[in-house]
Amino acid sequence: MRSIWKGSITFGLVGIPVALQTASRSEELKFKLLRNSDLSPVNYKRVAAVDGKEVPWDQIVKGYEYEKGKFVVLKDDDFKRVDLEATDTIDIVDFVDLGEINPIFFHRPYYLEPQRGGGPAYHLLRQVLADTNRAGISKVIIRTRQHLAAVKANGNLLVLELMRFADEIVEPSAIKAPVEKALGKRELTMAKTLVDQLTEKWDPERYSDDYRSALMKLIDQKVQSGGKELPTAGPARKKATNVIDLAAVLQQSLKEAGGSKAKKAAKPAKTTKVAKSAKVSKRAPAKPHKRALAKAA
Repeated sequence: MRSIWKGSITFGLVGIPVALQTASRSEELKFKLLRNSDLSPVNYKRVAAVDGKEVPWDQIVKGYEYEKGKFVVLKDDDFKRVDLEATDTIDIVDFVDLGEINPIFFHRPYYLEPQRGGGPAYHLLRQVLADTNRAGISKVIIRTRQHLAAVKANGNLLVLELMRFADEIVEPSAIKAPVEKALGKRELTMAKTLVDQLTEKWDPERYSDDYRSALMKLIDQKVQSGGKELPTAGPARKKATNVIDLAAVLQQSLKEAGGSKAKKAAKPAKTTKVAKSAKVSKRAPAKPHKRALAKAA
């Protein structure tokens, strides 16, 4: 895998040479705009909003809208004036308890791959972070932009997770939340029981993108049919309802969750293939039913 950045992690006088590797990927399906008559791809054009005319690249400048409809133009020299010194280091400035970081600050993970000579220090830092459940908070410049980031232990690797700065997070006070009322003891007990019944061991393989799978299935059907129109019937959408009797809803949920658990427990265990060395039963095969014989005839 090709690295997108190479440098080193530093804390105190320790330096660990690393390479940044992508740890996530976008599974979003991308579509092209086509002309209906001949399916010719349609390209995007740079069109001015005032007169609808196409604008060539040499006439385009970058502008910042400081007021509605008012812009200040920034040239290449202006950007150079504020360019931060490009460094090839992830300078850890603080170590903090991971439990103190609100997950909303985390943005995008990258694997940190140890480079030649960095193995011992790499594993030492990973082990310490894992044992103490801490993260190294740092600032790093990647592709000319500065990022806040956290160095974390992840299995036998270190991960650099880019973070949002505090001023990039919308204040919770901007969101209207319902007035919190005193919770009934019965409802709280049933809710906790329901959560316990629905709790499973974390396994990311249990979850998949149903929309993407359904869309790919539809695309395959369209390809197989030569692009013909398919039936329009789709799954019925569930309508949101207001909860009137919370206790009754929780009681019904507990009943359904219990039934679901019982069905899972009743499922027969998966059979494994018989090894070649295993003895094959000598019992004669069962005779076919009369109806089956008649049907076959």
